[in-house]
Amino acid sequence: MSFLGHCPPQDFHNRMSSTAAAAAAAAAAADLPISSLETDPLLQPFQLRNLTLRNRIFSTSHAPNYVDPGGMPGERYQRYHEEKAKGGLALTMFGGSSTVSPDSPSAFGQINCTNDAVIPYFQGLADAVHRHGALTMIQLTHLGWRTADDVADWLPVVAPSRVRERAHRSFPVEMDQQDIDRVVNDFGLAAKRVQLGGLDGLEVFAGGHLIDSFWSRRSNLRTDKYGGSLANRVRFALEVLEEIRRQVGPDFVVGMRIQGKASHKLKDPGWKLPGDSEDDLSHEECLEIAAIIANSGMVDFFNVNAGTIETDNKLATCIPSMYGPLAPHLEVAASFKREFKLPVLHATRIIDLSTARRAVKEGLLDMAGMTRAHIADPHIVNKLRSGQEDRIRPCVGAGYCLDRIYVGQDALCLHNAANGREHQGMPHVITPADGARQKRVVVIGGGPAGLEAARVCALRGHRVSLFEAAKELGGQVRLAQRATWRRDLGGVADWLADEVNKLGVEVHLNSYVEEEEVLQESPDIVIVATGGVPDTLGFEGPGVRSVWDVLSEPGSVGQEVLIFDDHGKQQAPSCAEQLARSGKSVELVTADRMVAQGMGALNWPIFLRNLYGLGVTLTPDLNLEAVESTDSGRCKVVLRNEYSGLAVEREVDTVIIEHGTVPCTEVFDNLRPSSSNDGKVDLPSLLSTPSRAQGALPGREGFLLFRVGDAVSCRNIHAAIYDSLRLCKDF
Repeated sequence: MSFLGHCPPQDFHNRMSSTAAAAAAAAAAADLPISSLETDPLLQPFQLRNLTLRNRIFSTSHAPNYVDPGGMPGERYQRYHEEKAKGGLALTMFGGSSTVSPDSPSAFGQINCTNDAVIPYFQGLADAVHRHGALTMIQLTHLGWRTADDVADWLPVVAPSRVRERAHRSFPVEMDQQDIDRVVNDFGLAAKRVQLGGLDGLEVFAGGHLIDSFWSRRSNLRTDKYGGSLANRVRFALEVLEEIRRQVGPDFVVGMRIQGKASHKLKDPGWKLPGDSEDDLSHEECLEIAAIIANSGMVDFFNVNAGTIETDNKLATCIPSMYGPLAPHLEVAASFKREFKLPVLHATRIIDLSTARRAVKEGLLDMAGMTRAHIADPHIVNKLRSGQEDRIRPCVGAGYCLDRIYVGQDALCLHNAANGREHQGMPHVITPADGARQKRVVVIGGGPAGLEAARVCALRGHRVSLFEAAKELGGQVRLAQRATWRRDLGGVADWLADEVNKLGVEVHLNSYVEEEEVLQESPDIVIVATGGVPDTLGFEGPGVRSVWDVLSEPGSVGQEVLIFDDHGKQQAPSCAEQLARSGKSVELVTADRMVAQGMGALNWPIFLRNLYGLGVTLTPDLNLEAVESTDSGRCKVVLRNEYSGLAVEREVDTVIIEHGTVPCTEVFDNLRPSSSNDGKVDLPSLLSTPSRAQGALPGREGFLLFRVGDAVSCRNIHAAIYDSLRLCKDF
């Protein structure tokens, strides 16, 4: 195999520009005092053994499911991480849960490090990141019990003992000495491939996979030299590290992603989730294990996480969504920082620069991981350096990125539709149209789709007017954020509205426009983003409501409530939780086999935890058949079991129906005859790579007309924003 043309890591570091010179240049470009950049804790360099990290911000390893066939990090994977390097961070770690052995198959799109085919892919990724001044590392692991036996080569799952991880549902084979020796050797070979691939280092994962399943008495029932005492239970980890060092030598940077107990345990030792066991590791034992590993001299840093992940409920606590506080596990990381001289890295919902800055300044950690924040905006550091911190697109903690992974889809940001699509030409930075005449663009509707359309068109250099019928911008997001702990969703609308304002878009609130008003604007392009209205399946009556009704007028709901959810996403559970918290008696009914069936793994455990705790009755498998008013003014509800066919009845004060929205198309339909494209999108032009601009139909004149978001069909925030980005970027 030839490595000609590849830049080895040491050459890359030798040709890096000095931090002082870079800071001065950035300050000059931003018209800021040099001292403000020089003194910001986040912009100080950090020495990690023989590596100089240009600042204190990094992105942790994760598996976005962007791999090519065979588990290779190809073009999509590389462009995704290159964008973060362009954006200014110091270190982009990649390859979450990258596999080292055939019996640790990819269950959710991990990188396959089991053979030499991966080396040139590593080289491509390293070169892409290095050319922008950042460093990159990978995470290596054997999944152990946390994978499936019916994927890839259909090999049985292996673990220290025959203890099943409920999340992945496989019954493992207890490893014998040959298995242990083989896996140890596999770790070493994978590490060598990482080194040959020109990466700057690696971390070994011990936070829910094979290595740390040896540590816990609950998953390690062995009586040989790998079980029993703490020293025995750590033996396998040390053997892995010894083999890695034997393969890569003493100077290559090797760290460990290691667990502490969730911060709740530190604040309240009696706190626990259902399923917690006395045989779980205590935080003190986690520190003892870390001490053994640190004293071995074989690792250069600890990347600290908190909690365990073997059930969906525990995963939702370990990787919290907007339900939890910001940076909930900083104290866990700080305890490692106090105990050990090794550098400490940490990332858990550090989504804003002020939190990261405090953590670094107070010495709680050395490197602040802003992983999901960089999915929302990979240009965080550049915006900080250029004095545009207020223009950073925020991570709102929706969990959409991870929710998709755990159902086998690719990771996408709820409101940055360019993320993960860099290889398709989706831009994070919108540039003005080349030499084109400034166009007159009219956007009807100020929800996420309309706001994104206005933002992108304004950045392209066009004159944009936006008309919104309501008194504020944001659309359905403004309703959704009213539901208990979902308030941070408002950050999506807040950022878009602020950008539109900064870009000089003419915004007209309380403006319901019709065909005549639009034509008076003499538009070149009209984008209809009028959204939809709730679909109550044709059921009407004084006791029938939609989720919209409840969130906008909670006083309109009686004491006994039945919610019929025929959607399966956040809408109905949010409504149920809100009503239950206000003291209502609530039953949440669905025709699906489980409540919240369409929701992801970071969200539905929180909803179920809260709904059960509030006494909400959860009833699956029932279809709504009839709603009738009784003489007493209540609602008689007829439900029919999806499988038995048997009907059951309820009598309640209010029936709430969630069945998505019906598009509002009146203004679009009226404008079609005057448009040059009949309101149709040229799909071949839209979907080509790179995409091409839309045009008029032969023989037609007038303005181009399009509709986006829920004005087309009931979908989600991401779909609405993606509609507008990929359409408007070519205007």
